[in-house]
Amino acid sequence: MNYEFFIAKRIIKAKQYKSSVSATIIKIAIAAIAIGIVMMMVAIATGMGLQKTIQEKVATFNGHIQISHFDNNNSEVSLMPLAVEDDFYKNVTDVEGVNHLQAVAIKAGIIRTEKTFEGVLAKGVGADYNWKAFEDFLTEGRFPNVSEKRENREVLISAYMARRLELKLGDTFKTLFLKENTSEIPNERTFEIVGIYDSGFQKFDANVLLVDIRHIQRMNKWKNGEVGNYEVFIDDFGSIEEKTNEVYHAIASTLDTQNVITKFPFIFEWISLFDVNIFLIIGIIIIVGGINMITALLVLILDRTPMIGILKSLGSSDWDIRKIFLYNAAYLIGIGLLWGNVIGIGLIWLQDAFGFLTFPNPEQYHTTTIPIHIEIWHIVALNIGTLVLCVLMLLLPSYIITKISPVKAIKFQ
Repeated sequence: MNYEFFIAKRIIKAKQYKSSVSATIIKIAIAAIAIGIVMMMVAIATGMGLQKTIQEKVATFNGHIQISHFDNNNSEVSLMPLAVEDDFYKNVTDVEGVNHLQAVAIKAGIIRTEKTFEGVLAKGVGADYNWKAFEDFLTEGRFPNVSEKRENREVLISAYMARRLELKLGDTFKTLFLKENTSEIPNERTFEIVGIYDSGFQKFDANVLLVDIRHIQRMNKWKNGEVGNYEVFIDDFGSIEEKTNEVYHAIASTLDTQNVITKFPFIFEWISLFDVNIFLIIGIIIIVGGINMITALLVLILDRTPMIGILKSLGSSDWDIRKIFLYNAAYLIGIGLLWGNVIGIGLIWLQDAFGFLTFPNPEQYHTTTIPIHIEIWHIVALNIGTLVLCVLMLLLPSYIITKISPVKAIKFQ
């Protein structure tokens, strides 16, 4: 054990140290570090949680990657039928990281009731549709049974549309679908509500109605097996660009791929700003915590001026004495980090388990409860980074030790 660390440890354990004038300032500095680490942890957890929640909701309605024809159609409606070769499914699902592939078709329509009407996008789904992603959204009833041999009238409607149309579980309603030749009589379908969902994402809740895909195929006069497009789901959202390219090279040259980032650029540009906010918060809090530790360090130096003079007179170098106080400061920062982690992780766990914090305007953030998501390595990196940066910030103020004269310091005692 080097003597600098030994002396620093003795200072920490000394009763005079705990009851000295500087004790209050030191406690304030520790509290500032603890509060800072809690705020940084909460900022990361809520920021990443909101990003992840929005990413998952957008992907639930659209898949991570869409496979369709090359065309200039900017609408959501499926205009051209897409028929694929036999090896299409194998080629796509063989791409590493792809976990599901499903066929869909979309057709615009108008729901008409006795009192009102509403425009909708009827999304046709089949037996391969992944309902598991919708489980968190289902508020009433069940999912439509689209795996029977014959098409049925069962639909899943959003709570938003049900309120506007004054419909409830078990009700039936008529929907009109225009034909390509608008002068012809529209197709009419009667549907029964077997389930109601609420994703909190009004962009989709206000439009999307899930029906049996065979209704869309019959109205569009498509052949068996022809669909509007395919939705691909992947394991890791962070590799979406890479997987989009891999899927593109795995399919026929007549088909195109588009991921949700390019399809909804404004949404993902908006949530990418959360990263800027997180880094800004972390930067400000580390600076504030560092300033508090600088104050505590200067108080410690002034409080131990006689000791500094004695150590200098015994031949200790300025750097050795500076290390004593840096060890001491690192210990105080460690205490603050310990309490900050206990409180921060506790708050994050409570929010994740019980969701007691909610948004006052959920429609703006597309979720009611403030979501939480943080990885262990984020916590480790946050602690290490805070400790290292705060200690580095103390190097310059510790330089004041070199200006203390041994004769004056001992005389001061």
